[in-house]
Amino acid sequence: MDPIQPAYGRGCLSELLPTVLGYEPTGGVALPVAVDAAAPRVLLVLDGLGWDQLQDRLGVAPTLASCVGGPITTVAPSTTAAALTSITTGLTPGEHGVVGYRMRVGDEVLNTLRWRTDRHGDARKTIPPELVQPYDPFMGERVALVSKAEFQRSGFSKAHLRGAQFTGYRTPALLVHETVRLVEEGEPVVYAYYDGIDKVAHEYGLGSEYDAELRFVDQLVAAMLDALPTGTQVIVTADHGQVDCRNGSVLIDDQVMALTGGLSGEGRFRWLHAKSGATASLLEAATEAHSHHAWIRSLEQILDEHWFGPSVRSEVKESLGDVALLPFEPIAFTDPKDTGPFELIGRHGSLTAAEMLVPLIGIVC
Repeated sequence: MDPIQPAYGRGCLSELLPTVLGYEPTGGVALPVAVDAAAPRVLLVLDGLGWDQLQDRLGVAPTLASCVGGPITTVAPSTTAAALTSITTGLTPGEHGVVGYRMRVGDEVLNTLRWRTDRHGDARKTIPPELVQPYDPFMGERVALVSKAEFQRSGFSKAHLRGAQFTGYRTPALLVHETVRLVEEGEPVVYAYYDGIDKVAHEYGLGSEYDAELRFVDQLVAAMLDALPTGTQVIVTADHGQVDCRNGSVLIDDQVMALTGGLSGEGRFRWLHAKSGATASLLEAATEAHSHHAWIRSLEQILDEHWFGPSVRSEVKESLGDVALLPFEPIAFTDPKDTGPFELIGRHGSLTAAEMLVPLIGIVC
């Protein structure tokens, strides 16, 4: 089994924004949904809804099942921070620079979703978001945005959404209400974001709770379609899929850690930063210890194979580790500094089909 690499230029999330905005597709690539640039468009991002998970549950999601389209790939790593930034900028992670959930910036590790470091806490001033991600989101065009109100002033929002016309919502009903209102007021493109599926998967895995949330989201989409003006095109996608890693936390081998000066990334795309002069030994030790349940790749190979895109800025390379551990089994590599309020069950970040394939489907009201 080989990793599913991002299909940059051939059907990846990084090609979506130019198409939605009415530009010619990058490299002439044809996405699974034909976008009508003359119609009002709603781009609805359902965080955490992988193509495989949707196909397994079409019976609980009849509205989404009725849409036309197919799968495309997300980016590497298959994680929210990198993927959402690629959606909103139309760039690869190697270009925009947000290369994961926890990334090395100088001598610190930045949690990109919280925009915090262990050493200094809030990093919005010490690590300015516009320097990490220097490109104008939405290709410099004014796009109406509907997202959770609490995200408006976050560092990550400044990195991947700055300049958008931000409309916050507190409940899913208001997500629908505000999206419809903006289209009725004449906005040509509305970007709407919902994170409930991802949150449920992280805490509960892919069982009955996930099915219940997907059923609810399908009803939310149906309500939106019913309320939007006739002729509006709704395009639905996601940033990544999920793997149920229940009881799958794995400690990195002691001999590997002895050669490691630090960790970054996340449980299913764990970067090892080698101690000085130890890169080759680290790669060998990691391969010996963990190749039975993970792909082990050197930074050199990852760059050669364009996992982060054909072009990677020099300052972005400095954020990457020396050796990456990417599980193909339902496990996650633990990092004592990478913690949260509960043990994550649903995980993502690696390059399996369950994580890399996301829906790109659409329907006209």
